[in-house]
Amino acid sequence: MQYQGAEHYAHNQPDKVGVLITNLGTPDAPSRPALKRYLAEFLADPRVVEVPRLIWWLVLHGIILRIRPARSARAYQKVWRDDGSPLLVHTKAQSQAIQAALSERYGNQMVVKFAMRYGNPSIPSALDAMQQEGVRRLLVLPLYPQYSASTSASTFDAIASDYTRRRWLPDFRFISHYPDFPPYIEAMATHIEQHWQQHGRHEKLILSYHGVPLKYLHRGDPYYCECHKTSRLLAERLGLSEDQYQTTFQSRFGREAWLQPYTDETLKSLAAGGTRSVDVFCPGFSADCLETIEEIDEENRGYFLAAGGTAFSYIPALNSTPVHIDALVQLIEQNLQGWPQSTADPKAAQRRQQRATALGAER
Repeated sequence: MQYQGAEHYAHNQPDKVGVLITNLGTPDAPSRPALKRYLAEFLADPRVVEVPRLIWWLVLHGIILRIRPARSARAYQKVWRDDGSPLLVHTKAQSQAIQAALSERYGNQMVVKFAMRYGNPSIPSALDAMQQEGVRRLLVLPLYPQYSASTSASTFDAIASDYTRRRWLPDFRFISHYPDFPPYIEAMATHIEQHWQQHGRHEKLILSYHGVPLKYLHRGDPYYCECHKTSRLLAERLGLSEDQYQTTFQSRFGREAWLQPYTDETLKSLAAGGTRSVDVFCPGFSADCLETIEEIDEENRGYFLAAGGTAFSYIPALNSTPVHIDALVQLIEQNLQGWPQSTADPKAAQRRQQRATALGAER
């Protein structure tokens, strides 16, 4: 077997610490061909769809990939920016802001990259780039505050699979979740309070999370419980009573039962029941994307207003706001504890090169 990475390795390269942040993914363009490639990769993941593989392959390729790409492309066209998809733009900005913060504290010893679980930039390409820069200790932070096998575990699968093809593995740490991390709770609360100060506060705060099939909860996935824990801590920090906020779940797919209550049905019933104004925030989304911009701020806004509501305010995701970056840097630093800082000693790297050269190494 030919292992990856050997062609990039140099014995005189100083060792560095790397931080890889990841998010779900995005198509390369808001077009049907690009969406078909993206959805084929995403929906083929057995962590995402827990259905017998042969049956699901027939459904995916025989039905879904014939219909859904065109529909999804139209949705992406509504939110696409000149510099790319919102998720890509925001995740890149988060990576750059984290790199700046860590460089200010640790100099050039830290390397920060970002990758998407599905689509580009891919996890293998990011790991290649980090290996080329001499990363020998790697911390991975999937930007999913609440753990689910379909998100956090799937990211771990992709990294582990890539490492089976590499000769030299870095020391490795993985942040699987942070639903109750105090700086994260504080960042959300501060962000929401700033929105209320600028735009006013409505009757009820809806905390909408991405849904997963109900059977995942029955099989032991902690996602549902962690979402409710985040909501409770956030509500306590904001001083909200139980009737002033509600946890809901969005983005269901297919006919089977998903986590409830559903966001769309909740908004319809609230408006029909006399609630005239709502704020909606999505604590599980670290960056704005199709599911927040198009699904919440357009589609679900329409449901609420059509059912009798008069005021709907979507509170944007934390994105690369200073409070979010500060919280993520604190999370990263907490998980880097115990690792010695790389010295980037040129003399040590030179001695290593000399020993390797004496044994016939070319680099």
